[in-house]
Amino acid sequence: MSLLALFLAAATPQTPVPPLLRPDHARPLPAPPAEAPPPPLIVVISVDQFSADLFAEYRNHFTGGFTRLLDGAVFPSAYQSHAATETCPGHSTILTGMRPAHTGIVANKWVDQSISRADKVVYCAEDERVPGSDSNHYTASDRHLRVPTLGEMMKAVTPATRVVSVSGKDRAAIMMGGHRVDELWWWKSDRFVSYDGRATPAAVTAVNASTAKLLASPQGPMPLSAYCATKLREVATPGNGPVVGAGRFARPGGKEAAAAFGASPELDDATLTLAGDLARAMKLGHGQATDLLIIGASATDYVGHSYGTQGPEMCLQLARLDADLGKLFAVLDKEQPDYLVVLTADHGGRDVPERDEQHAIPEEAREDPGLVAKAMGAAIGRDLSLPGAVLRGAEDRGDVWVDAGLSPAQSRVALAEAMRRYRAHPQVAGVWTRAELAAAPMPSGPPETWSILDRARASFDAERSGDFVFLLKPRVMAAPLATKGYVATHGSPWDMDRRVPLLFWRKGMTPFEQPLSVETVDIAPTLAGVLRLPVQGLDGRCLDLDAGAGTTCPK
Repeated sequence: MSLLALFLAAATPQTPVPPLLRPDHARPLPAPPAEAPPPPLIVVISVDQFSADLFAEYRNHFTGGFTRLLDGAVFPSAYQSHAATETCPGHSTILTGMRPAHTGIVANKWVDQSISRADKVVYCAEDERVPGSDSNHYTASDRHLRVPTLGEMMKAVTPATRVVSVSGKDRAAIMMGGHRVDELWWWKSDRFVSYDGRATPAAVTAVNASTAKLLASPQGPMPLSAYCATKLREVATPGNGPVVGAGRFARPGGKEAAAAFGASPELDDATLTLAGDLARAMKLGHGQATDLLIIGASATDYVGHSYGTQGPEMCLQLARLDADLGKLFAVLDKEQPDYLVVLTADHGGRDVPERDEQHAIPEEAREDPGLVAKAMGAAIGRDLSLPGAVLRGAEDRGDVWVDAGLSPAQSRVALAEAMRRYRAHPQVAGVWTRAELAAAPMPSGPPETWSILDRARASFDAERSGDFVFLLKPRVMAAPLATKGYVATHGSPWDMDRRVPLLFWRKGMTPFEQPLSVETVDIAPTLAGVLRLPVQGLDGRCLDLDAGAGTTCPK
């Protein structure tokens, strides 16, 4: 049976329920609420690195598109419940209803020692079989995503469904769009691109042309609101790292413009503009079946990495995103009066440790460079006279592989010594072998109650995960050095990276807020419930979006 067949269950006719018997003097029972028809258009927005902490800080400062979403169903504590809180794994959960252990997307990059590349590193959204490619210069592909997305489930039942996915990153567009998309576009270098050979719609050509014109001229500093001005304070990062805390996204024109554009609010502006233009040109929501518009707003992540989360740069970014969401909704309102919006994030994030130290968290620290797999492997090889790389890794923390060039006896020695050294290190919270992870049960229950091993298990895939995994303690950032464009990061198993907002809005719905925890894997079954699309076998559950006695979930 195919994976898609596993997820689609036959609809079972419901037996009519007889009316309740009641004494003559009893008041008649109220009629059940009318069931709302499926929306003709669903819009799914992922704001990269939009943590629950940022949402809590800024929700009272929003005046644009976010205010509409706050008038819907608000879940302020949604969890990317796994440990590998990175862009690719996070986006793989949003529209599959499955955790990375099942999507196969265990990280942004992993090691595959069977391939011919010298570093053996594979990117999550590439086809590594293409000759001459590497994990940084690759041909984009959906081949590593093992499960179907909501768009594929919808198309299996109603082939007329159209799926459009647009993002500032290829991995976001691909992981949410899946294997069957009608339009798939992402920002690369200085324009929106797609898979080779796809025809370019007029809407993409127009946005690329307007962006090129914008990049040809320099831009002055963006004006600060009174709230954003309170965050102006320069903070030095260690070594030769950049100073953050005073940036306002001024950029030059010419050759350097595209790089500055990609780490600024302008990227989301272009992405949301393209999404709206494609929706208008394709008349999404006016076809024979519900259409799906998917948007990956990537600038918040680039800003967080480049400047941290607590400076004026992030304040400007979220204010501009709020305004740009308002513009998108205005376009959709004009084209389609009935649509459902979902907004969430692929992971959270945290501020630069140096500013956290000034903001009452003195225990903040950067990762010891000696913990990185390459450095640890070199030290073990030197001390134990082992040849080769000894250890391999694709990230500064997480999965680590024992070099396949070692003999079985050497591998056992290397693994045992690596486990001993990582477990003894004061910055390490936990270390587990692949055998220990494979033996652990898949976690269940409220995600905030999961152990750190539970979180690691939810990210473990027997084919792609490492020979062992190590995870850092809560106040240790996996960015040993601060460099231009990378002063802060995410990827930990802790709540600052796991917890994100989840917002649903549809015109006419009764708003409510539910503070208890949910998961991002709940999104796909929730939308399937609204669409009356029968699905089964997902990690997530349907969230009832009806604030009253009715339900949007299967009965």
